[in-house]
This record gives sequence, C-alpha cells and structure tokens, in this order.
Amino acid sequence: MILYLGTSSLAKLYVEEQYSDIVREWVRQAEIVSTCRIAYTEMISSLDKRLKKNDLSQKQYDMVVKRFSHDWLHYAIVDFDEREAGLFIQKYGLRRFDAIHLSAAKLIQKQHKDIHLVFSSADDMLSNAAASEGIRILAYQ
Repeated sequence: MILYLGTSSLAKLYVEEQYSDIVREWVRQAEIVSTCRIAYTEMISSLDKRLKKNDLSQKQYDMVVKRFSHDWLHYAIVDFDEREAGLFIQKYGLRRFDAIHLSAAKLIQKQHKDIHLVFSSADDMLSNAAASEGIRILAYQ
C-alpha cells in the first residue's frame, strides 16, 4: 500500500493533534509513505506559525524540524501536474495547495495502477475531491 499524506495528515506525525495516533498506525501499515514536494514548505510554514503562536517552544520547534527534515529523506516525494491542479480548483473549489496534493496523488495513481493507493487529509473538501477522483481515502473516524 502507498499511503499519500496531505500536509494536514503529515503534521499529525510530528505534533500531537487529534487523530495523530491513527495516522501513525496508517504509516506503520504502509509499504510506502508519499507526499508532494510542496509539503516540505507547507510543513515548515505550519511549524513556524505554531512557534510564533507559542504552541511550540523554540526547543520543541527545533526538535520537530530536525526530525521532519530527517524523515523527509525517507518519504516518496511526488511532483504534480500544474494544469490538472488548476482544473481541480475549478472542479472542486479546492485551495491551491490542496489541488496540488490531489494532482500529486493522481500522478501516483496513474503511474502505479497495480499498487493500492490510499489518501489521507484532515481537510474534508480535499478528501471528498480525492474520493470523487477514484482514490480511496482513509477517514479518521
């Protein structure tokens, strides 16, 4: 199984949030964990925002960024099709980075038809769009 993590699900591996334990279990079960190349920037931005809001101490921030940067090397990083992402914005009303994640997952689906792909995002609109595109989604509940 290839597990595609949108940034909202990826964050649950590094910062304790609701459903973090579920995402960690999915990762343990996956043969491959994948995400789009933009997730690195999104994740660092999210962590920086948490630091500025004092949700993370400087020490916690440094530790999480270091761990994430190390783990990043072990994820299957996927590109995206910008035109398809644009179509997903029009078709589903997705935000730009959500459309990019969906496009990246679709690339995996197209290139690896013989491998079971599952998609995880904490964003319901993105998850619903992925399901509409024929991608199996993992629901938190």
